[in-house]
Amino acid sequence: MELQVEHLKKGIDKLQKIYGNAELKSIYGAGRIFSPEILFLFMNPTARNISSLPNWRGIRAPWIGTKNIWKLFYALDILSSDTFRAIQENGREIWTEEFAENIYDSLNKKSIYVTNLAKCTQDDARALKDEVFKVYLKNTKEEIYTVNPTKIISFGNQVSSILLSQNIKVSEYKKQEKEVININGKIFDVYPVYYPVGQGLRNIHKAICRIKDILCLT
Repeated sequence: MELQVEHLKKGIDKLQKIYGNAELKSIYGAGRIFSPEILFLFMNPTARNISSLPNWRGIRAPWIGTKNIWKLFYALDILSSDTFRAIQENGREIWTEEFAENIYDSLNKKSIYVTNLAKCTQDDARALKDEVFKVYLKNTKEEIYTVNPTKIISFGNQVSSILLSQNIKVSEYKKQEKEVININGKIFDVYPVYYPVGQGLRNIHKAICRIKDILCLT
C-alpha cells in the first residue's frame, strides 16, 4: 500500500535540520499518490503531531494525534462517523501506528491527498516567515506534479499567495472561483480557502461551505 511519495523524503529531511526542530522528524504528504481528486495543502506541522516524534514507527503524515482538522474531513464525508467519533471521544492514545495508517488508507480510497507547503516540524503554531515557505516551494511543486491532483485546495492567504506567486485573499473567492498554476507544463486548478484550524478555527464552517461548492456536494 503506497501512501507517500518516497523520493521526496530525503530532501525534506535535510530541510528539517535547518528550519524545524532538529529533535523532531519531518511530516510528509500522504494519501492517494496517483491522480487524486483533491490535494489539500496546509501550512506546516507542529510538535502536536505525534508522528513527528523520533520513536514513532508508523506513517509520518499531517494531523496525526490532533482533533480539530478531522471535523472538516468528517463534514465533507471524507472520514467515517465511527473514526471521527473515536478521534473526538478519545485522547492521543487512540492514535496508534495502525490507526494512523488506516486513516490515511481511507483517505487514499476517497481519492484524497493531504500535505503541507512546509514540512518542517515546529515546536508550536507560531507563523513561519514567507521565506521558509518559499524554500519548500520547489519540493512542494514537485510533489504536486508527481501526485497530479485534479484540484488543489490551498488553505489560508499565506499558503495560497506563496503557491500562486501573487497576493491572495481567500475571502474574495466564492463558489467555484479558482486560480491556475503551471508546473512543468501541467496546469492545475487551485482553490484558495479559509484556513480551518488554529486561529482559523472560527472560519471552519466557511471553509466547509466553500469546499462543498468546489466538490459540488451542496
